[in-house]
Amino acid sequence: MTLKKHMLAASVSVAALLPLSAAAQEATFVLGTNEVGIPSYNLLTAVNTNTVYSMIYDNLVAQDSDLSFHPYLAESWDEAPDGMSWTFHLKPGVKFHNGKALTSADIAKFIEMFRSTESSYMVDAIEKVETPDDLTVKFVMKHPDPNILYNLASSFMGIPDPDAVEALGDDYGITEAVGTGPFKLESFTLGQETVVVRNDDYAWGSPLSANKGPAKLERITFREIPEDSTAFLELKSGGVDGLLSIPTDYLKDISSDPALSVAPIPGQEVYYMPINVTKEPFTDIKVREAAAYAINQEEILQNVFSGYGAVANNFLISALPEAQIDPAVNISFNPDKANALLDEAGWVKGADGVREKDGKKLTVSLWTQNDSVFRRLTEVVQAQLKAVGFDPQIQTFDSSTIRDQYKSGEQQLAVRSYFWNNADIVDWFFGGDRLGYPNVSMFNDPKAEELRTKAMTGSKTGEERTANFKAYHEYVTSQFPYAPIYQPPQNMAYNKEHITMPETLHGTSITGVVMVDVEAKE
Repeated sequence: MTLKKHMLAASVSVAALLPLSAAAQEATFVLGTNEVGIPSYNLLTAVNTNTVYSMIYDNLVAQDSDLSFHPYLAESWDEAPDGMSWTFHLKPGVKFHNGKALTSADIAKFIEMFRSTESSYMVDAIEKVETPDDLTVKFVMKHPDPNILYNLASSFMGIPDPDAVEALGDDYGITEAVGTGPFKLESFTLGQETVVVRNDDYAWGSPLSANKGPAKLERITFREIPEDSTAFLELKSGGVDGLLSIPTDYLKDISSDPALSVAPIPGQEVYYMPINVTKEPFTDIKVREAAAYAINQEEILQNVFSGYGAVANNFLISALPEAQIDPAVNISFNPDKANALLDEAGWVKGADGVREKDGKKLTVSLWTQNDSVFRRLTEVVQAQLKAVGFDPQIQTFDSSTIRDQYKSGEQQLAVRSYFWNNADIVDWFFGGDRLGYPNVSMFNDPKAEELRTKAMTGSKTGEERTANFKAYHEYVTSQFPYAPIYQPPQNMAYNKEHITMPETLHGTSITGVVMVDVEAKE
């Protein structure tokens, strides 16, 4: 329910003076700031997804917080010993929101449609899809893909009704989105809110959910509030029931408020500073190195994030084995080295502390988005760069439009974050065929491309894939197209007087697997 509707209800009913979720099985959540601005709920055009995708769409496979895989729409699966085929056995009785039964033919058609998407690499290893019967899907592989289960469990590969996608054309994902998930799309207002309603026919919940049937909540409103402080005030005042992501700044305030609580989620986010390798002065690797070594990760951890979370020294969350690269390649604060590198590159400090070369000052743009955490972090990064002689000029963009700005390729430095728990994020952000966005660094290196291909397609086993990705990750890091900054803890904040959260949050984020167990208090 929107705030406007909430206020109207309050004017006509004493009962409506109670919190919304006490009057009905309804709740309002605020999406994380990195989830705002999604243009539609069409999986086939998505370059970013948000939490709502997992309300509308179920996956063949579910991933738990310990990164293990579990049945979902597929009740079981078999991998050939040589990795050259995977056979998935679908649950019987599953229906799309429009009443159509899910069959293997829908999976096969979706896989073929997915080949034309920005995320097509997730199915590149699949040569063809066979459908021996309505409930059996067989992927015949071009080569083994040890990452196939992760791909199938990702938010990009929830299963839509492919016939509905075709029938609705450009309107699909805006006016209607048809999946098999626990909630149906009721309305979507770009940049403002998405409303979903319970799928009363739902009877095929994941084993990771306590509730295998229809969700307890009848309606959920997901609001987009780009400003963290505004979202937190809404939570404090009771205007919303929960924030799907809460900055560390507010954890102390939450602990002192008896109505509020925090649900911890496995951390999957990394803050970093992309460095555009095609823009002067960063075509010089020494200048890139200097910028990276100027970042004081520990100072940021303590002073910006109050000691919550961990520093980042490379591009991946530290829980991944592919993050364990050669320690000598990891990037840590080293101002002496930063200054020496800039000296070697011919940039001389002036009386004002700003370096110059050939009569030109070391003035660079530093892009960021307009929510409070990013603004504050970027100001600290600016000061740290200034300390070694850069003159960074902050440019702030709306968080819902900055991705389009990156596509211009005009950025020099930026402060941003990603949310992902698989090593293929290195491919996503540094692949030479994705310049501008998501490859904000404009990095296109021949050796990196060779290592990338080997990492993405040259592994027969999980062990080989880990080794190949470590080599790829290590080389990319050695070329300094980014500077790592920070790994935040992931927390959801909610009003425990309004809603009840499950004791254990299964899954890698707040997904439909979790939300079917959320209940509004009477």
